[in-house]
Amino acid sequence: MEGITMAAIEINAENFEEKVIRSDKPVLVDFWAVWCGPCSMMSPIIEQIGEELADKLIVGKVNCDENMELAQQYKVAGIPAFFLFRRLHRFRLAFQFSV
Repeated sequence: MEGITMAAIEINAENFEEKVIRSDKPVLVDFWAVWCGPCSMMSPIIEQIGEELADKLIVGKVNCDENMELAQQYKVAGIPAFFLFRRLHRFRLAFQFSV
């Protein structure tokens, strides 16, 4: 699947509860889309975080085009959007992009 590598797992509506909410580790979730230029620019950085912190953190990617309901549930107004989840707690990580 485009946009997903070994350092990141694919997150979707079917596995979100298991992979994110019930995870023993914090999960950094990247809401992205194939057509999104800033998403493509951030992808290598997110992948590097996943590789370097694999023992402490899980990196997951949600394709917003394929999982609109998750994007709406977490009020994703623009992408890329990053959330850090720890059990039932959610923290939005804010970034501003200039292209």
